[in-house]
Amino acid sequence: MDSVRAAVYLSVFLSLLCVCRGQVSLDNRLSAQEEQLIKRDLAEALDELLDGDQDNRISVEKKASVIPRCDVGERCAMKHGPRIGRLCDCMRGTACNTFFLRCY
Repeated sequence: MDSVRAAVYLSVFLSLLCVCRGQVSLDNRLSAQEEQLIKRDLAEALDELLDGDQDNRISVEKKASVIPRCDVGERCAMKHGPRIGRLCDCMRGTACNTFFLRCY
């Protein structure tokens, strides 16, 4: 029953889409001069956006949240007094041993 109802709704929607496609009201059309002005304004805005400040770009080279991967046996942490700082993230299936500070 639901599939029949969905098929009816789909067929009505598609028939309305085919009938109404490409029809534009004459009241909504712009004159050639207005179209030229709009295109020029859009082109100027795009130029300003593309030529804008280069300082606003996001650095792709290094992200603070990305930690490099370590192989098994490599040093993965450093001890700074009572704290342990991570140098890299151990591979899958291994963990950083806090006593040896290596991936095992």
